Amino acid sequence: MIHPSVYHRADTMAAIRLLLSLLVGLCAYYFYSQETLSAEMVRGKRVLVTGSSTGIGEQIAYEFARMGAHLLLTARREKQLKEVAQKCLELGASSARHVVSDMNNLTSAQNVIEEARNKLGGLDYLVLNHVGGSGRFGPFQGDMAAVTSSMTVNFLSYVQLTVSAMTMLQESRGSIIVISSLSGRIGAPFTLSYNAAKFALEGFYSSLRRELCLREISLSVTVAVLGYIDTDNALKSIGDKITMQANPKEECAREVVRAGVLRHREVIYPYWVLKPLLLLKEWMPGLMERLLDKFFVLENIL
Repeated sequence: MIHPSVYHRADTMAAIRLLLSLLVGLCAYYFYSQETLSAEMVRGKRVLVTGSSTGIGEQIAYEFARMGAHLLLTARREKQLKEVAQKCLELGASSARHVVSDMNNLTSAQNVIEEARNKLGGLDYLVLNHVGGSGRFGPFQGDMAAVTSSMTVNFLSYVQLTVSAMTMLQESRGSIIVISSLSGRIGAPFTLSYNAAKFALEGFYSSLRRELCLREISLSVTVAVLGYIDTDNALKSIGDKITMQANPKEECAREVVRAGVLRHREVIYPYWVLKPLLLLKEWMPGLMERLLDKFFVLENIL
């Protein structure tokens, strides 16, 4: 029989590791927050933003516009794209164009990159932000069509865009900014197909980053690990199903663009909400799961 003191020592060591990790996280956050971002770093750069008709992608487009970038926007809804492009021009974009696309079709993803080559003459920033698929928030019912759809839109199209743009990005020594999620780091119920795609993104782009480094190719990969953001789609989908507070998409976009331009390997937003959870996952996974489970409003889900 194991003496209770053994469990006590194990819990103590886990707590110490957690505190040390938080200290390291605090130091990293302070260091990164001191770096300066200026509009001159972006002015005249060529930027493609996917999923930019609304939500985080729209706000990312505005951030690049304020710094004088040349923008190519893409999403499914042309009316909204035109409105976002016009606002980008009003905010100071050097140019703002749009192309309609459907990321459930990988040929459409390839065509977007051809449009970037034809309209921009190259590419400095590839911002992969779009989200979609036929899955819905709720218990997994074994629907393989929903899994396939989610993997195509939320993972395979990202890879297709990256592959098609790779030559242009290498020529410009550019950057890839990938919008991921806490759901790509921590498994969660009721969004299994979406989570699977985000885990795949994390694996692919973290591996790509290391490979580019070993091959001495100057092409940065920034992964944005995001929490609950107050986009219209997110609020409509899960607003009454979780009690967590949504965070502003405008501030989220600023943090994502800042990290991408400064060529950070990742950005976590909101940092002080997500970082402790990611540390708990490593040292106290059971506690982390119990904490997250408390946010679900099961009577609105099941």
